[in-house]
Amino acid sequence: MNQDFKYIVVGRGLMGAAAARHLARATDSIAVIGPDEPVDKKSHTGVFASHYDEGRITRTIDPDRDWARLANRSIARYIEIERESGVSFYTPAGCLVVGPARGNADDYIARTVDAAAALGAETTIADDAGLKRRFPYFSFPAGSEGVHEAAGAGYISPRNLVRAQSAAAEKAGVAIIGDVAVSIRDEGDVVAVETSSGKTYRGGKVLLAAGGFSIAENLLPQPVDMTVYARTVAFYEVAEEAAEAFAGMPSLIAQGADGEDGIYMLPPIRYPDGKLYMKIGGDPDDVRLASEPELRSWFRTDGRQTAQEHLTRLISRLVPELQPLSTSSGSCVVSFTPSGYPMIGYTSCPRIAVLTGGCGTAAKSSDEIGRLGAELMLAGRINEQDYATDFKPYFR
Repeated sequence: MNQDFKYIVVGRGLMGAAAARHLARATDSIAVIGPDEPVDKKSHTGVFASHYDEGRITRTIDPDRDWARLANRSIARYIEIERESGVSFYTPAGCLVVGPARGNADDYIARTVDAAAALGAETTIADDAGLKRRFPYFSFPAGSEGVHEAAGAGYISPRNLVRAQSAAAEKAGVAIIGDVAVSIRDEGDVVAVETSSGKTYRGGKVLLAAGGFSIAENLLPQPVDMTVYARTVAFYEVAEEAAEAFAGMPSLIAQGADGEDGIYMLPPIRYPDGKLYMKIGGDPDDVRLASEPELRSWFRTDGRQTAQEHLTRLISRLVPELQPLSTSSGSCVVSFTPSGYPMIGYTSCPRIAVLTGGCGTAAKSSDEIGRLGAELMLAGRINEQDYATDFKPYFR
């Protein structure tokens, strides 16, 4: 069979679009297949993505050094991506990580400080008094300690980051195919990708980067070993005149003793409806989604009411002065791998590889993850990159 492209990336989300851009910097004859965001998610019957949003935290400070390195290298290229694409997506609002103070059994803050120091990230440490003085709009439990990364941190619009990566890739010659892959099959010397519109595209190699939808049937020689959980996010509308009281608010990651009540929170962000919203996430429990139909059904909902109520209690405690004009919620998913890191590697077929498994923390790091996926396609393996993990894929 004749091939249409040297490389086909299936999935035009954060990782897939990044991989396509990096491939285009080294070679030609590349396609990325993935649909645009649906206009009405309630009536949409196709696939979804978690990047349909305006706020994801970005920071180097992370208790895990490999995740910190993935983020650090991605953040260093944000300006380059914005320049290449003409699309802005990054707001350097800073990031604050808060947990029980060092010196007790909980080492969360200690690991965060160590990882930041290892990568040369500039941070300041604040005790209870320092947190109250520097961040008066927040209220934390007594005995807390915070790590503040003021530069090179804040939040991104994942929606606009995908637009930026796609635009830069297209400018570099990548074919953007707005369709949905329904099957990937090896044909001996090429790999065929069939889409929901009935078209078939053939490539020398195919990289599956479909996020949670990577668990769908007929996409891989053997199912990927990945657990997908439903997640609820809650939004709190902030009045224009009230927003000034939260000026300078950084992105926030906080957890209590023993990891209890862990949350992430974004400062007021303007959404496409023109309104300002604070956003918080951190489900109190896990609900597993075991199949593609379950994922589609979940994305058509507004999340779980019990999770929204839990998040409302937490944000009311964290931001006592918040008096939202309205509250709402939304649905997304997180995909966890056996290693706790993205899976970047080949299947049993040397022409089909996977790039998936964000583990709930990959949006900010997606450019570096995509770069590693592109390297896998080009070199056949990931060369030494100063990571402790090997990003090995797992299959069922």
